[in-house]
Amino acid sequence: MSTGRFLHTMIRVGDLDRSVKFYTDLLGMKELRRRDVPDGKYTLAFLGYGEGNAEGQGEIELTYNYGVEKYEQGTAFGHLAVGVPDVAGACEKVRTGGGKVTREAGPVKFGTTIIAFVEDPDGYKIELIQR
Repeated sequence: MSTGRFLHTMIRVGDLDRSVKFYTDLLGMKELRRRDVPDGKYTLAFLGYGEGNAEGQGEIELTYNYGVEKYEQGTAFGHLAVGVPDVAGACEKVRTGGGKVTREAGPVKFGTTIIAFVEDPDGYKIELIQR
C-alpha cells in the first residue's frame, strides 16, 4: 500500500505568460492556481488537466524568477509526457499555434504506440503519447 502520490514537476521558464499560453492554448491544460512571491522575486503557476491536485493527476509547476529570461537546459532532464487522444492532431495544433514539432506523429521505434515530440517556448521537450 502506497502512502504517497505524485504532485508536480517544476520547470523554470523565462516568460510566464508565454509558457502558460503554450500549455493552455496548445496542449489544453488549465491554469489551476498562481502565486506571486515578491519578497522571493518569483511567481509560480500550476497547470494540469485535473481540478487541482485531484487524486492521480500530476501537475506542472512553472516557476518564473524575476529578471531571468533564459535557462541552460541540462543533459539529465529528458522530457515531460502527455497522453492525448490524437497525436497527429495535437502536433498540428501546436504547429499552427506557433509551437515547434521536433518529431512528427508515428509509431515508436520497434513498437506500435503512436508518439510525437514538441517543444515548449523554453525548449523543454514534451512527448505526446496517443491514448
